[in-house]
Amino acid sequence: MTASVALAFEPHLPWPLLAALAVLAAAPIGYGLFRRARGSLLRLSLAGLLLLALANPVLRREERAPLDDVVVLALDRSPSMRLADRTARLEEAAAALRARLAALSGVDVKEIELPGGPEGTRLLAPLDEALGRLDRARLGAVIVVTDGVIHDAPTDPERARAIGAPVHALLVGRPDEVDRRLVVEQAPSFAMVGEPQRLVLGFDDLPADRGGPARITVRRDGRLLAELDALPGERAEVPFTLDRAGKSVLEVEVATREGELTTLNNRTAVTINGVRDRLRVLLVSGQPYPGLRVWRNLLKADAAVDLVHFTILRPPEKQDGTPIRELALIAFPSRELFEVKLHEFDLVIFDRYNRRGLLPLPYLENVARYVERGGALLEAAGPEFATPTGLYRTPLARVLPGRPSGEVIERPFLPRLTDTGRRHPVTSGLAADPAEPGWGRWLRQIDVDPGDATVLMMGAGERPLLLLKRVGEGRVAQLLSDHHWLWQRGFEGGGPQAQLLRRLVHWLMKEPELEEETLEAAPHEGGIEIVRRSLEPKPVEVVITAPSGAQSRATLTPDADGIARLRLPAEEDGLWRVEDGARVAQVMPRLLAAAELAELRASAERLRPMVEATGGAALWLAQEGVPELRRVAEERRTAGRGWLGIVAHEAYTVSGASRTALLPPWLALLLLLAAAAAAWWREGRA
Repeated sequence: MTASVALAFEPHLPWPLLAALAVLAAAPIGYGLFRRARGSLLRLSLAGLLLLALANPVLRREERAPLDDVVVLALDRSPSMRLADRTARLEEAAAALRARLAALSGVDVKEIELPGGPEGTRLLAPLDEALGRLDRARLGAVIVVTDGVIHDAPTDPERARAIGAPVHALLVGRPDEVDRRLVVEQAPSFAMVGEPQRLVLGFDDLPADRGGPARITVRRDGRLLAELDALPGERAEVPFTLDRAGKSVLEVEVATREGELTTLNNRTAVTINGVRDRLRVLLVSGQPYPGLRVWRNLLKADAAVDLVHFTILRPPEKQDGTPIRELALIAFPSRELFEVKLHEFDLVIFDRYNRRGLLPLPYLENVARYVERGGALLEAAGPEFATPTGLYRTPLARVLPGRPSGEVIERPFLPRLTDTGRRHPVTSGLAADPAEPGWGRWLRQIDVDPGDATVLMMGAGERPLLLLKRVGEGRVAQLLSDHHWLWQRGFEGGGPQAQLLRRLVHWLMKEPELEEETLEAAPHEGGIEIVRRSLEPKPVEVVITAPSGAQSRATLTPDADGIARLRLPAEEDGLWRVEDGARVAQVMPRLLAAAELAELRASAERLRPMVEATGGAALWLAQEGVPELRRVAEERRTAGRGWLGIVAHEAYTVSGASRTALLPPWLALLLLLAAAAAAWWREGRA
């Protein structure tokens, strides 16, 4: 607490009027002094006392409490500060600055952090937010401890000077750092399955005058796709073709450069969503029945499906010897569909079809080969499958999952999921409670021996109802009842008929979301989440590789639905790999902003315009160490060799004030009377 005493005037009349009175009094008195008239000095004294009394001089005394000047200490906590030893250097510098600021009297320190974000490291936004809560008139300096990778540093001097204090930058890192940066210049986000695509990539060496050729490796879903040698600054094309729908991950890596700052920007993962142009489905319905339009309605509801549907409307009991080619207005294009263009279909469905002479056995042999070479076949079986004219008595027998026993079960039963069905993505989650699914019953089932097929649902007498099987490179499904349409009609409450059939069709067409064995990794709350789906209930060990190359192992234990989840903290930035021995997943949990990846080397250039405009200084900690801090007066230099200045504004608050009139009215009256009497006496003697 300090006291301040000052002389002030509180005039009884406005200053212009007092000035006018002074001029009026000065004219005759000045003339008298010029003529050396008697009493002129006394008249001058009388006029002066009168004007002084009207000006009302007072003595003001204030009790002042000095206010601290504010120093904003901004610490860069962005991802680029985790490179090399920058974090340790930051903490050392911050500790030294705190100690030196604490040693200065009259300084209040406000710390803020500069986090990284999608648009890079920001300084102005957190600084403006902090200054909005402070008295800018007390701002003595802004000290930023950073690597210089700031993406909103102002280049306009006026914008920088609006901060109102010198901005000092203490740079972590070294000015001679070198780095290599992988560049993926062109990569599709979506790609048509089976159509040629290209990846345009290369790398840059920083500084550009150093470094030589390096090898770039491209992997797709963990398998080697391409290797090439390139020079810095060159761009190369890598052709590729997606062979399946869904997400495919291209992992790109460039060889490490000797002495480079970090390998974080040497690797990246590009996710490409494979989409099918049109899904072509061939549906052959061989027997009129109430569920005839179920498949057609399901497939036509999907705008991405091109459906070719033929229905044989002539019931089997009407056999009168009429040639097949004469039973239809349009000839059934058997040869074109089952020989010439069969490979163009993504799925073939036989819905209650049996041998009627429409399709010769060689065409069914073509369908069997089509499946073995990667095609998809679905048979929705009816009672015909159990007869000698069923499809099992054709070349399709070697690809069909179930061998008919000849028995057709004609009694109500409730479809249920098997243990495998609870875990398989085709049927998982269809029933909230597998023991009591709450579905309606079906009324007919064809008995088969499932062999080595996967049984997802069971029906009457615990007999297989829905079978899946992989044959060669293709897939086959068999639904052993023609009463699934009862669910659509709401019989006894119905059931998830559309969901079941849609999943079944998509599994046959190899949609990745319905694969039985999958391994995925995704960012989750600053870490990674690993999700593995499997039909096997046993635990599986996975190998987790951090961006630095450090490996760890973890055990994933699946739940009753076959899904195992594991969440891990991610201590390192960059590309993580998760492997279970057969599959590989990649994830970047805390992806550095593209703006930061473009330049990770420490630099003073981004901050230089702001520092120079505000009168601050930019110093390299590795070369000059933590500088001394000094209090400087306003309008003085705020930086010098080995020191940084903090402006001392000498702001204060007034806690108390008093006022004493130097010429109170009674004293002024006495003095005026005395002066007038003296002047009268002097004039009287003349």
